[in-house]
Amino acid sequence: MAALLSGGPLAARDISPRRPSGVEGHARFPHQHSQPHTTMSAATLAEMIAGSFRELHEGSIVKGRILEIKPQVVLVDIGYKSEGAIPANEFEDEDIQVGDEIEVLLEKLENDEGMVVLSKEKAAYKQNWEKIASVFRDGGLVKGKVKSVVKGGLMVNVGVEAFLPGSQIDIIPPKDLNEYVGKVFEFKIVKINDDRKNIVLSRREVIEAERAEQRQKFLDSVAPGDKVEGVVKNITDFGVFVDLNGMDGLLHITDMSWGRLNHPTELVGIGQRLNLVILEVNRDKERVSLGLKQLQNNPWENIETRYPIGQRVKGKVTKLVAYGAFVEVEEGVEGLVHVSELSWVKRIARPSDVLQVGQELEAVVLGINKDERKISLGVRQLDTNPWDDIDERYPVGTKFTRPIRNLTAYGAFVELEEGIDGMIHVSDLSWTRKVNHPSEMLKKGDEVETVVLGIDKANQRISLGMKQIETDPWSEIDNRFKVGDIVKGKVAKIASFGAFVELEGDIDGLIHISQLSEDHVAKVKDVINVGDPVEARVIKVDKVERRVGLSIKAMAYSDAEIQKESAAFEALRPSTDLVGLEQAFKFATEEWRPGQ
Repeated sequence: MAALLSGGPLAARDISPRRPSGVEGHARFPHQHSQPHTTMSAATLAEMIAGSFRELHEGSIVKGRILEIKPQVVLVDIGYKSEGAIPANEFEDEDIQVGDEIEVLLEKLENDEGMVVLSKEKAAYKQNWEKIASVFRDGGLVKGKVKSVVKGGLMVNVGVEAFLPGSQIDIIPPKDLNEYVGKVFEFKIVKINDDRKNIVLSRREVIEAERAEQRQKFLDSVAPGDKVEGVVKNITDFGVFVDLNGMDGLLHITDMSWGRLNHPTELVGIGQRLNLVILEVNRDKERVSLGLKQLQNNPWENIETRYPIGQRVKGKVTKLVAYGAFVEVEEGVEGLVHVSELSWVKRIARPSDVLQVGQELEAVVLGINKDERKISLGVRQLDTNPWDDIDERYPVGTKFTRPIRNLTAYGAFVELEEGIDGMIHVSDLSWTRKVNHPSEMLKKGDEVETVVLGIDKANQRISLGMKQIETDPWSEIDNRFKVGDIVKGKVAKIASFGAFVELEGDIDGLIHISQLSEDHVAKVKDVINVGDPVEARVIKVDKVERRVGLSIKAMAYSDAEIQKESAAFEALRPSTDLVGLEQAFKFATEEWRPGQ
């Protein structure tokens, strides 16, 4: 639908007086006044009228003038035969006056009441939509005010309503969307649907673009050694990410403090401002390494001068581990007391058994490695080493009675005093008995008499003996046993090559399998068993090999025959049929135990 409207100051307006509004077929002229009637031709009049009127289309934006402002409506003249009424609430944010010229959307030339239907808001909406579409095509930004929180994001007024998804609000997803309501931001238009009149915005892309620009400016303007200020943005186990006005820098945990730091949260918190120094800039990867401790004096400089070896120091225990205790002797400087350096004599399995974190401790400097930033400390060095004069307190040959502290496969440990043990090797338990395990003769807690055999200060070892308390019975064996003597005993052990017989005085003799009988013996057990009483003749006594050879079959032999058997016994070597007493027990098939 269209109509002709007056346009400019034409003589046609003076043709007749203005008619009342609403009269069909007549247009309303905004400026009318009486002028002298002028005679002109019909052709001239038609030409002037044609140039003074324009066509109005529904849906187009036209200019109008405010005629009257009422409580509910505002009357606007667009130069048509009737004025239009616009709801007053469309002007609630504007200061308007009668006579103001405004742009409105012509929705309908004439409604049922003959009024022109106009809209100020819809005109603005259409104009804004076209502007936004143009901005979208050009890739520009728009400003808008957040109106409300909706499902999945925010509604924003950018001239028209637009949707801002929650994921596009910020780089870090916000916890509370309500904090954005009423605030004005710049947005990038990421999507427009003309048919549905939908607009999707992104504030995140704007921030990212700004940060990218800031990062580039920052990277181009800094160098290692520059001092910068930043805000702690994120904290991890390995360090802290710091916002350097749009550029993220990493402050590694090892560059935070000269001292021990178990976790970055011990030193900084989220949002904290820090003064830092740039350690490294990688422009290709857009990475910046930062340092905090580098702004402080390095406490490890001249460390050897301040803490010479042998000097006593005081500190605080900062950490306990399985192998020792870390002690802070000054801010940024720690030393390690190894568990072995806690005591000369006490058996300390774990440092936590004797120390606590935070405890004040005195120690002695044992060594310094400046390059590795390590100081070795000792606590036991504060006292005299009891091993220094151990040979004066326990000279070789000293006899004493002490308790058995522990048993092992190779011997028994005897506690001489707190923290100092001596060891009796199994070979020093008995002159005559072959002891496979010390438990055959001893048990933990037994009080035993021993003698000091030797001292090794360097390795902190003391060798003890039990058998040395008594005279070696083998030293006088010739006076007790002679070849040809008849002896009595009990079978103590059976071996494949013979039987061991326990004789008087805790001496063992060996009956070789060939001396059991005149007849051939395939197995010792076919003739004799453990515990059987035995009567036999001595056919050999060897002090060097510590063995006594016995024979059952020689019980009725003459002296000459016994000498012959003795020679035959002598011919048997450990590598063949017979072994010495020490070796023989290794091959025994049945073990003798006390009480059997």
